[in-house]
Amino acid sequence: MQARNKPVVLLVAEAVTLAHFARIVTLAKALDPELYEVVVASDPRYIDLEKPLDCAFHPIRSLSSAAFAQALARGKPLYDVETLTRYVEADLALLDRIQPDLVVGDFRLSLAVSAPLRCIPYAAVVNAYWSPCAEVAYPVPDLPMTRILGVAFAQKVFDVVRPFAFALHARPLNRVRRKFGLPSLGSDLRQVYTWGNYTLYADTPDVVPTHDLPGHHRYLGPVLWSTKTPLPEWWDSLPGDKPVVFLSLGSSGQADLLPLTLTALSRLPVSVMVATAGKIALTDVAGNVYIADFLPVDIASRRAQLVISNGGSLTTYQALASGVPVMGICSNMDQLLNMQALEKLGAGILLRAARTTVEEIFCTADTLLRQESFSRAARHVGDALARHDATAGFRKAVADILGT
Repeated sequence: MQARNKPVVLLVAEAVTLAHFARIVTLAKALDPELYEVVVASDPRYIDLEKPLDCAFHPIRSLSSAAFAQALARGKPLYDVETLTRYVEADLALLDRIQPDLVVGDFRLSLAVSAPLRCIPYAAVVNAYWSPCAEVAYPVPDLPMTRILGVAFAQKVFDVVRPFAFALHARPLNRVRRKFGLPSLGSDLRQVYTWGNYTLYADTPDVVPTHDLPGHHRYLGPVLWSTKTPLPEWWDSLPGDKPVVFLSLGSSGQADLLPLTLTALSRLPVSVMVATAGKIALTDVAGNVYIADFLPVDIASRRAQLVISNGGSLTTYQALASGVPVMGICSNMDQLLNMQALEKLGAGILLRAARTTVEEIFCTADTLLRQESFSRAARHVGDALARHDATAGFRKAVADILGT
């Protein structure tokens, strides 16, 4: 084997949503190519949003975003044993080809099998609200049970059955680990989601507090990313005499909620910038609506007085970094946990996608725009976030792990 003069760092994204891909490419770009050979592996479905990628790229397969969303909606395990086994086999081929000194993964659960099998240190990037050490309550997601029983009663049922549900979701990866001769990670899904030789939280302790973290766990801070797409022709035509709302339900949001939301916003004296992610063609919209497939989230957030999203961390952290409050129209637990943290900080309001109405969206948007406390809280959180540089934190973590 040819001698190498610098360590190889392989970063792997499970691209079932844009957020996982976005965080990985942002962290890859943070590493100095003079110090490391950097390689990214991901399903290429989002690669056009990040061209050029100034490092080697290897395409791998991920579950389709539609299949992932369907499993979430039904409350079923996201991956079965057969899928994870195929993932492990693909991982092993990739690891043998790249021979990295460190592998970093974002929701590529199979790396909890493949990396140990090749004795390669593995660092998992994850949101802190999935940590067993997180100080959070777990809200019932939008499941068939929730729609039948109502949120309040379904939450009581969920509080009782959650440990069993988490064990059910942890079972496939544990079976695959045993299949390859590795011990179980236990019945707590949080251990499965956060396992690694090193665990890196893409949050701050101000937003998602934890307690008694193990020494190999550390906060990076929010990993901020935005598309590099050009601004649309209408950008300079936005009226300057009324508030601007930025609406994007992202890659994992329910695009069919966009017309409902626009109907609600048509009752307010605002201009609405909409990023559809290419998932829906909007017709017959009000004159105050400006549409694009994609918008640079950082620039759009700085232009807005309110951001409406699916509640995921990618867009909400960009909004908070710009000091802008958030309305999160959430469906899965990841979104609910993220927005629950924002609500506690007073910087946003959580709505449930399965139960929201035009009237609720209208009243919530009106409240967020009118009550200065939300903007003040968002600016306060944004000031705190400015003290955390996730890319610098990642560079230090890699240097500490590899001794460089």
